[in-house]
Amino acid sequence: MSDRTGSRTIRSGLRRRESRVAYGFLAPWIVGMVVFTIGPILASLYLSFTDYTLLSPPEWRGLENYQRMLADSRLHKSLLVTFQYVFVSVPVQLALALGLAMLLNRGVRGLPIYRSVYYLPSLLAGSVSIAILWRQIFGSEGLVNQLLAKVGVEGVSWVSHPDFALGTLVVLNAWTFGAPMVIFLAGLRQIPSMYYEAASVDGAGAVSQFFRITIPLLTPIIFFNLILQMIGAFQSFTQAFVVSGGSGGPADSTLLYTLYLYERGFGSFEMGYASALAWTLLVIIAVLTGVNFLFAKRWVFYGD
Repeated sequence: MSDRTGSRTIRSGLRRRESRVAYGFLAPWIVGMVVFTIGPILASLYLSFTDYTLLSPPEWRGLENYQRMLADSRLHKSLLVTFQYVFVSVPVQLALALGLAMLLNRGVRGLPIYRSVYYLPSLLAGSVSIAILWRQIFGSEGLVNQLLAKVGVEGVSWVSHPDFALGTLVVLNAWTFGAPMVIFLAGLRQIPSMYYEAASVDGAGAVSQFFRITIPLLTPIIFFNLILQMIGAFQSFTQAFVVSGGSGGPADSTLLYTLYLYERGFGSFEMGYASALAWTLLVIIAVLTGVNFLFAKRWVFYGD
């Protein structure tokens, strides 16, 4: 009996020692999570209920910042611009990604090279250099107008025109289709070829196979890409900041929500109001994500 008790004590001591070692290795990550993630999140939540200008201590204001949003016409403009940007650019981006993934899935020679080349824009999308390049391409003397001039069409400064400025940002976001394309390509590789063979025997054409086999079996991947790209589009900042010169563009036509948040926080030093804007953006993204999950039951088909 004593031997059993002793062995249990030894095992218990070994488990405690292993636990201490494990927590010791996890300690840097835990400290980083608390100090650099959880701490700032809770601090911003508190600041959203205060009047804080960075130059003086925060003063509690309750729901004043959130009530102020109801009468902020520029905020309403930024919301309209952001929703237009998201609801146009994301579907276009996913359509391009899926179309290119299907072309590459046909067994193109040198597939790894093409895959890397098309994925490269996704890596550079948030960089300042690409945004500056985009501003030059769509400027009054940019590449687009040079090409139009060769066919006798007089161009405009696309990034400075209120009717076209947002469109340049949509094109830029759609151009970064590399990441969803790679995911689509992986999903296409997982569809069994026997489904297409059976459909061909039954006389189904390429279009019919696409809508009756490819799309239904790919809906989980489409849904996954939709959620990721939608969240990313709502958080877009660098492109609008650089292309519009940090001012929201002509007639605030490129005033994305994140750009307006930046203006209030770091332009006017209204950190309390900026924190409230940030939490409102979180709620908007959470609600739209929840709505997508709710309606996903109707069009997303899983293996079971």
